[in-house]
Amino acid sequence: MTSNLASRHPNKNALINFLLVLSTILLLVGIFAPMMTLSKFVWIESRFSLFAGTMQLFTDGQYILFIILLLFSILLPVAKLIVLFRFWHSESSSSMQLKHFMNWLSHYGKWSMLDVFVVALLVVIVKLGVLATVEVHYGIYMYAAAGLLIMLCTTVINSIAKKELELDSQANR
Repeated sequence: MTSNLASRHPNKNALINFLLVLSTILLLVGIFAPMMTLSKFVWIESRFSLFAGTMQLFTDGQYILFIILLLFSILLPVAKLIVLFRFWHSESSSSMQLKHFMNWLSHYGKWSMLDVFVVALLVVIVKLGVLATVEVHYGIYMYAAAGLLIMLCTTVINSIAKKELELDSQANR
C-alpha cells in the first residue's frame, strides 16, 4: 500500500472531499457566526459567537472554562478535520498508519465536540438562571451541522480504512 486512500477509492474521493470542505466551511461559520443572544432584564442584550464567547470567558478571568471551550469546541474539531484530510490524501497509508489512525479516532470519539459544547451551553444557561433569556441563531445550527458532517466523514473514512486493513491482512496470509 503505497498510494493514498483517495486515489485507491476514486468513486468515494469526490464525496469525501466535498464533505470535508463543507464541514470546514460550516465549522468556521459556526465558530464565528452569532450563536445566541442573551437578553438580561429588558434592555441589555449581548450577541455571542462561539469565538466571542470563548474570548469573553478569558477576559472575565474564567480560564478553566476558556480552556475547555477553546480546546474541545474549537481546536479539536479543527485538528480532526486537518487529520482527516491529511490521512485521506497521505501518500503512505501503510497498515501501521491505518491502525494508528483508527486508534486515534476511537480515543478521540470519546470527546465528541457536540457533547462538550452542549455542556458548555448548559453551564452558561444555568449560570444565568431567571436573569436572562437566550435566543439561538444560525451559528449554532451551522456548528451542529459541521459536527455531524465531521462524524460522517470520520465514519466513512474509518470504514474504508478497516476494509483496507482486512484486505491487507488477507493478502499477507
